[in-house]
Amino acid sequence: MHDEPTPLGCDPADLAWVESTVKQAGTSFAAGMRILPPMRRYGMYAIYAFCRVVDDIADGLAPLAERTQALEEWHKKIAHLYQDRLETPHEPLERVLLAAIPFFALQQADFDAIIDGMLMDTASPIVAPDEKTLDLYCDRVAAAVGRLSVRIFGECSDEGNKVAYHLGRALQLTNILRDLPEDAARGRLYMPSDLLDRFNVPHDPVKALTAPGLQEVTKIIAARAQDHFTTAFVTMKLCRPRTMLPARIMGASYETVLKNLRKRGWGPDVLRQRPESSTVGKVYALACSYLP
Repeated sequence: MHDEPTPLGCDPADLAWVESTVKQAGTSFAAGMRILPPMRRYGMYAIYAFCRVVDDIADGLAPLAERTQALEEWHKKIAHLYQDRLETPHEPLERVLLAAIPFFALQQADFDAIIDGMLMDTASPIVAPDEKTLDLYCDRVAAAVGRLSVRIFGECSDEGNKVAYHLGRALQLTNILRDLPEDAARGRLYMPSDLLDRFNVPHDPVKALTAPGLQEVTKIIAARAQDHFTTAFVTMKLCRPRTMLPARIMGASYETVLKNLRKRGWGPDVLRQRPESSTVGKVYALACSYLP
């Protein structure tokens, strides 16, 4: 029993668990979460912790069959949270999710989409996908997270879902552009096959890194990401300003990463250099996100 009410009515130890997961990850999204009131903040912590857990499974060193099974188990865990809310789960993350799901009207389909996105990475490494597959992947691993997030922020409108659509794609394409060498080491290459073929870039993830045409491919993907950022920020103006502030902070932080990547380029000599984003740059990007 607790003398004082806690966010989402959860045990303080369970709340501490999801919060520590966010802190240990050192995510750039933490700033956007911290400005939220406690109820919404811990809801976001739970969403991030869920994404961290399933992502770690997908990128883990366990045999493929074990990783696939572990992700399928999460499909069952999520289904259980929606089907039998009277039975208390055994794990802290599941208990916080159990409280957050009805409070914020979170959709099961979005949790399932995130897991399915991770399964796309585990079934076999994604190499030179077609455009439709790349977009589906971005929707599952990023836009679905956005759809859950905007509900926690307090924006359940169609415009909120459009923000999730565009911002999710902007963030994931930026991730792909940033992580090209790391993905290649895992046998992955998320650049679309039609662009690779247009600029004579081999579909082999490692060989692609030194292909002269890679610069042109990445420039096109970077322009797409920037268009999604721009559309997301414009759409945010159709939502309630306060609900979109966390999304603006998260988006501005990542837009700075994209701008620094475009400035650095994707030549073989700089590909492994991680561009650093200054606080001033992030604040400037946040201010610019309000402009027409």
